Amino acid sequence: MADGGRREQRAFIGSFTAAGGPGVLTAAVDRDTGALTLLSTVGGVPDPSYLALSPVHDMLYAVSETADGAVAAYRLGGDKPERAGPPVPVGGSGPTHLSVFAGHVLTANYGSGSVTAVPVRADGTLAGAATSVLRHTGSGPHTRRQKDPHAHQVQSDPSGRWAVSVDLGTDSVRVCTLEDGLLALHREIALRPGSGPRHLAFHPRGAHAYVLNELTPTVTVCRWNALEGSLRPLGEMPVLPGVPDGDAYPSGIAVSPDGRFVWTATRGQDVVSVLTPDAGGEGLRLVGTVPCGGVWPRALAVDPSGRFLYVANERSGDVTWFAVDPDTGVPRRGGSVPVPAASCVVFG
Repeated sequence: MADGGRREQRAFIGSFTAAGGPGVLTAAVDRDTGALTLLSTVGGVPDPSYLALSPVHDMLYAVSETADGAVAAYRLGGDKPERAGPPVPVGGSGPTHLSVFAGHVLTANYGSGSVTAVPVRADGTLAGAATSVLRHTGSGPHTRRQKDPHAHQVQSDPSGRWAVSVDLGTDSVRVCTLEDGLLALHREIALRPGSGPRHLAFHPRGAHAYVLNELTPTVTVCRWNALEGSLRPLGEMPVLPGVPDGDAYPSGIAVSPDGRFVWTATRGQDVVSVLTPDAGGEGLRLVGTVPCGGVWPRALAVDPSGRFLYVANERSGDVTWFAVDPDTGVPRRGGSVPVPAASCVVFG
């Protein structure tokens, strides 16, 4: 314990074991500087590439991004998470993202283009096999990447009423319900053909969402209506200045807790972009870009205070932290820790 009885802040880091990653790592977070100190590693689950914390239980969940696809649960409390039972199959291949919603862990299965619901017991452990697998349909104009659906992310909306999934293969966002363990499609929203949406982040006021596109380096600004469960695209904003020279594959997006800044990461260009929403939240302005501190930034995350930004650099094998300028939102590199095949960072 620290800070007058508060547990020290922890960061949990995922990695690709198939590329040399150690599994799930735990790090202590310095609240004053943002610096990470690695504490422990837990192996045994192949490719725990994305992590999520339970808002109710002291539990951590991880996808196993493999052809068979699974989700694993870990008990928290000390410096080393403890596996809480064997991984549970999700009924889909290549899960790339997960979240906790309505008493279930939801996974977005990229390989099979589906979203899965796995029930959670009262103590936070996984109750068993998936109760529902909602398969996406459709395709896009990109002949190599969009022949089939590729669900890349699934999360709750700010109201907690809807599950929202982003599909790169179909250029669409799906709004779903989950009742009695069954996922059902409520509404599908089409985005620009060929944009390749990857991840979505809601503005903290809950009325807008920003969809990061992987196949074109842009963000689609959308208006969100929680009462109707509807998403309305308003326009796209580039996340890079000018036409990129070489590969440019946006990967992660984060919004500051106060809603003043939006950050994106772009692989190939290896940069973090800083954008600012207008007063109404319906426009974005590109402030600029800074180097991501490594190579191939797969994900980025802002700490709960909004003072520090973290980037998981997959190919250089490190997690870099940045101090955020409170006036401009521009990140300033603070340091890094080595994490082979780093893939994501979450905070607890």
